[in-house]
Parts: sequence; C-alpha cells; structure tokens
Amino acid sequence: MFGKLLAKLIFKVAGWKLNGNLTPENRRCVMVAAPHTSNWDFIYARAAFYLMEAPIRFTIKKEFMAFPFGPLLKAMGALPIDRSKNTRMVDAMVRIFNETPGDMCVLVTPEGTRKYQPRWRRGFYYVALGAGVPIVLGYLDYAKKEAGVGPTIYPTGDIEADLEKIMAFYRTKTAKFPENGVR
Repeated sequence: MFGKLLAKLIFKVAGWKLNGNLTPENRRCVMVAAPHTSNWDFIYARAAFYLMEAPIRFTIKKEFMAFPFGPLLKAMGALPIDRSKNTRMVDAMVRIFNETPGDMCVLVTPEGTRKYQPRWRRGFYYVALGAGVPIVLGYLDYAKKEAGVGPTIYPTGDIEADLEKIMAFYRTKTAKFPENGVR
C-alpha cells in the first residue's frame, strides 16, 4: 500500500518512532488526537495511523464531498455530515456509529484549534458514551519524536473524572508548540 510505504519513509527521514497500537477491542472507538498545535500534526498522525493500519475516519461537511475532492476525501476516511438539516454533530456521529458495522475509529481534535484552549470541547465524550464505544488516546510527542496510542478510556458518565484522566495523560506529551499544548 502506497500510504504505508510513504508513512515509513516520513518516519525514517524525520527520525520518528511509533509506540503502541490498536488492540482488537479498541478498533471501534472515538480516537482523540492531541495535542494539536501545528499543521505538521496531521502529517505525523496520518503516517502513524497508516503504520498502525488504524481504521481512521473523520467527519466533514457534506458539501466538501463534491467533485473533484469527494472521492479523495472518501478514500482518506471522510464521513459526510449533512449540516443543512440543523443536525447536532454528536447525534450525527452516534448515528454513524450505529449505522456502520465493523472497525472504525472516528478521529477528533477536542481543542478545536491549534491555539491553547483551557477547556476542550466535550462532544467526543458524548459521542463515545452515546455510541457505547471507548475513547482511545492518540498522541504526538515532539520531544521524543514519538507517535502512538495511550490508554483506552471507557466513559463512565462522570465526565469530570474521566476528562481529568484524559488530560493527565496529555500533560505528559510535548506539543510542537508547547505553549499551546495541554496544561
């Protein structure tokens, strides 16, 4: 596969390594990608997911799926969301999980921006809770030049306690721009 070969080349040239992998139990999940502070994050994270053979999917507005980019976005894992019907994103993503069989990791960046965010968006948590899937903590650590998968969190419904576990993990990872990372 071309994607996997390119990913190996990117990691070799940049001196990055992969740590961890998805287990059979967590190949259907919400995948948090953090810290997200640079456009480079996409390149290293996508390369890591190719190397892990992770079934990564991401949501995108339905309008972006038109020709000429639609087929490429679909091949990359895009899940179109029809926002014209005033669909709530959490409800739409839960519906996608319920209607899509098999392995699927829906990727989210809860910061919602590459700038520092003291409070993450919480939709990813409610999607996992509503769909009955775990939250897998994907990460990039620029200090170690490492991409990987951390703990799997099973939402308990106690969002504050669960989010503290998630944030504690990400506080140990160094972002490309640390001043914009998790504190």
